[in-house]
Amino acid sequence: MKITNLGYLMKEGIRGIFLHGFMSFAAVLVTVACLVIVGGFSALVYNVNIMVEDLNKTNEIMAYVDSDLTDAEARSIGTKINQIPNVFKSDFKTREVALEEFVADHQNDPAFGGLVPDDLRHRYVIVLENNELMHETVEQIEAVAGIVKVNAAFEMAEGFITLQNVLHIASIVVIVVLLVVSLLIISNTVKLAMYDRKDEISIMKMVGATNGFIRLPFVVEGFMLGMLGAMVAFFILWAMYNLLVNRLAEVDTLKLFSFVPFKQLLKPMVATFAAAGLFVGIVGSWTSIRKFMDV
Repeated sequence: MKITNLGYLMKEGIRGIFLHGFMSFAAVLVTVACLVIVGGFSALVYNVNIMVEDLNKTNEIMAYVDSDLTDAEARSIGTKINQIPNVFKSDFKTREVALEEFVADHQNDPAFGGLVPDDLRHRYVIVLENNELMHETVEQIEAVAGIVKVNAAFEMAEGFITLQNVLHIASIVVIVVLLVVSLLIISNTVKLAMYDRKDEISIMKMVGATNGFIRLPFVVEGFMLGMLGAMVAFFILWAMYNLLVNRLAEVDTLKLFSFVPFKQLLKPMVATFAAAGLFVGIVGSWTSIRKFMDV
């Protein structure tokens, strides 16, 4: 394509935006609203997913050591446990430590005052990398020589996994719906432009202009609308995210919620917003113009 043709396409695309100023503004506004909601929801899901993963790591497996083993033999088992692929970490706890924690958990109940360390076993507190593989990992831990019993909260792990799956499905549904809405708005904006310029398109067709040459100005118009909406939405989301995190930090004195800084989301958000703006702009204008080319 010649540079002069490229200049013409850009000029016509920009002219189309200002020619239908209200609809162009509406298209950008709706795109901004949709992308802010999509981006905000995605950021929320990302943070909640991290929180769920952190909670997952509190779902510990308890592996009890054979009481006939010496302290040194009991400690040596840790090497074998850590070699199991799905084990994130394992902490060895002696009988004495286990007794102290047991008594503390029962509020120093005098009923347990007669317990001595030898009444308990050495144990390993194990955290997994992936709780979806808990059943298989527990079987591998049980197979380690010197381990006599393993306790694992399978129901809690399954609950966390279900929560993560629901979040993923919900995020996909919301994102798809909002992208389709943006797509339809921009498509309708371009259709209005097509109705107003139908005669112009007929003349261009009669003098030999190709479908591609006629179509491209409208694609450029859709591209500009989509990218403008994506840019505005990105900066609005950035400001809203930082404001929310700062306000939450002020009121959440117990540190129940932990949101990552927006800089950690910067690159994926830029890529996602650019791709979404490109998609809704170009695809929306391209699909809307097809029915008007046979004039």
